[in-house]
Amino acid sequence: MEMEKGKVVVEKVRGKSSVIRSFSKYPLKFITPRKVGSSITDAVWIYSLTYGGGIVSGDSISVEFTIGDGCTAVLTTQSSTKVYKSLGSKCSEQVLEKQVFRVVSDSSLVIVDWFTSGRHESGEKWDFELYRSSNCIFAEGNQPVFLDTVLLEQSSPVDIAERMHEYQVIAMVLIYGPKLKHVQDQVQENVKRLMSQQLQIPSTRLGCCAKTNSDNCLVRPAFIASCSAFGPKGMGVVVRVASTTTEAVYRFLHHQLAGMEPLLGVSPYS
Repeated sequence: MEMEKGKVVVEKVRGKSSVIRSFSKYPLKFITPRKVGSSITDAVWIYSLTYGGGIVSGDSISVEFTIGDGCTAVLTTQSSTKVYKSLGSKCSEQVLEKQVFRVVSDSSLVIVDWFTSGRHESGEKWDFELYRSSNCIFAEGNQPVFLDTVLLEQSSPVDIAERMHEYQVIAMVLIYGPKLKHVQDQVQENVKRLMSQQLQIPSTRLGCCAKTNSDNCLVRPAFIASCSAFGPKGMGVVVRVASTTTEAVYRFLHHQLAGMEPLLGVSPYS
């Protein structure tokens, strides 16, 4: 299986963060817009696309990004990446290699990693054999700061769809670095307040309760979130989310990451 590769290098040019090298090979494509948001904001945006709108059997993509001192870069991927299934004996798969980030002491990093069950409104719900996504952060001296893996695997007697109940989206938001302390504090406060409100109001009945209207069944909220600190001196915050709708996750991300607008020029997920 041929390995498709891409590489982007961002350095300071005349005092501004700039892409000085960009290479991509089919089916991968990088697009660097001339301007995103305010012109006084020092941030370069990079759109990562795959031709055809998704990953097909045989595709394998490896990408390397190098962000220079004092630079700010935003990498966005397609809002929807579809793995097309093959019929019969053919196999179609998407292999997401471990994402490794190496940061220096004063660097900041934000990762938004989320996954949906499929087109659940038309009946496509968690219809795959295995999903695994790993994110690892290492500080100077190859010191591990954050090692995390999300794993969903079909198993007997309970399959993925049954274990997920009516939740159709899972997400992780990671905010790391001293320059983002104000965003971390606000996110932790927001998640604490949100979940306190969830416990005080009647939750949407899901699973067996939705079908039988039985008071003996477990009641699950339509949206849940948790937040915890990690790393030396609590320099990082990770938020985990499960939701019954994609729209609720979009609203959550927009609200929680709004504090990054001065750094990026625009508010994420606006």
